[in-house]
Amino acid sequence: MPDYPDLARTIAAITEGETDQVALMATVACELHHSDDRFDWTGFYRVVAPGLLKIGPYQGGHGCLVIPFERGVCGAAARTGEVQLVDDVDAFPGHIACASSTRSEIVLPVRDRGGALIAVLDIDSDRPAAFTKTDARELAAILDATFAR
Repeated sequence: MPDYPDLARTIAAITEGETDQVALMATVACELHHSDDRFDWTGFYRVVAPGLLKIGPYQGGHGCLVIPFERGVCGAAARTGEVQLVDDVDAFPGHIACASSTRSEIVLPVRDRGGALIAVLDIDSDRPAAFTKTDARELAAILDATFAR
């Protein structure tokens, strides 16, 4: 598990004064991805139209390009506005297999200062049950500090 307080400080220092959402997403994806070997794919899907996500900055192999809110774990996080903590992606109804190596996944909604959903953060692991509620809490705090400030 990453040293979340240290990771949060690093991300805050690197992104200080930056307001461009894509630049922030690229930096957060990079820092998170390289902080933990559980993180096999780390990236953002941006809200580009009502009910539609498109791939944003990421680290890892190719991701799906477009995800409707009605499909998959990312769509569920966008649709419900709630963190999706999935121990076994094969047991998740409607899971979209962007990479066959993915065994578990965590997806968090990303909101701007006004509370609008701007993206979801998707982290995949090639290990089953790789993510915990601690990951969800700490990642949410990093997202809030970065995008909702």
